[in-house]
Amino acid sequence: MEMRRHRRGKKCVLLPLSLLCLAVLLPGALLAPSASASSPKAADGSRKRRWAGFDYYVLALQWPGTICRQTSNCCETNGCCRSKPLKRFTIHGLWPQYNYGGWPSCCRPTRFNINKILMLMPILEKYWPSLYCGSSSTCFGGRGPFWVHEWETHGTCAYPEIQDEYDYFSTALYLYSKYNVTKALRKAHIRPASGRKYAVGQIVGVIEHAFGAMPSLVCKNGSVQELRLCFHKDYRPRDCTFETDKAPNSRSHCPRYVTFPSYKPSGDQGPSHWRAARVRLIRVQALKDSEFRRVPSCTK
Repeated sequence: MEMRRHRRGKKCVLLPLSLLCLAVLLPGALLAPSASASSPKAADGSRKRRWAGFDYYVLALQWPGTICRQTSNCCETNGCCRSKPLKRFTIHGLWPQYNYGGWPSCCRPTRFNINKILMLMPILEKYWPSLYCGSSSTCFGGRGPFWVHEWETHGTCAYPEIQDEYDYFSTALYLYSKYNVTKALRKAHIRPASGRKYAVGQIVGVIEHAFGAMPSLVCKNGSVQELRLCFHKDYRPRDCTFETDKAPNSRSHCPRYVTFPSYKPSGDQGPSHWRAARVRLIRVQALKDSEFRRVPSCTK
């Protein structure tokens, strides 16, 4: 079995690549486990720092129905436009956070290396799709695909626990697989996309019982938009204490009862379109690299 060594400070953790291929090898193993939604933001912009140190991780999972029901047009990179609706939580991002509520961003100038995640592409497309059309803002004034935004904005701030693009995306996929939110909810007879209303306390209690730590919910118009899990830097679950401290009148506040809405796909963007988008992304990156090499001298 091929293994990938992850450096976690003084410790080394071996993650088998088979864990990242459950979607291919074990159909269903992950089935029952972002104007884009953004990372948790403080009211004061000064709390958002470019600093490599951090205290814990947030794994932000989004409920596609809440976002996709507002999709008005389709494109080949939008997961909402696939022929079959997404009926499970998908990944928004893995975000380093500070205990006091701020978060680091854009910590290291770097060019996204698409080659490091080519082997993860099929799984990323399935469990970490963009739910919007258009490119996302990246660090230092650029724009690019959703994955580039998440890596540059958040992934670069997890160093040295996370070393590169492969480490970042494979770590998020590993946590997503191990702490399977959709599966835990269904086991407790909370069935997203059923149209029913569920008590927020019940949802939080189910996840806390399943994983041993309290999650955080983000809502929009009475529907769950995101469910966030928090982890220590050694990837043990921890309570999302600061995450749950939201004012009742905030836009992301959840009412007492919430829904997990379903939606009807707006288009038919199947696997062939995903592959086309992937090839296009690789070609764009190769073009940027060739242009970069023409520059006589550059500093890292």
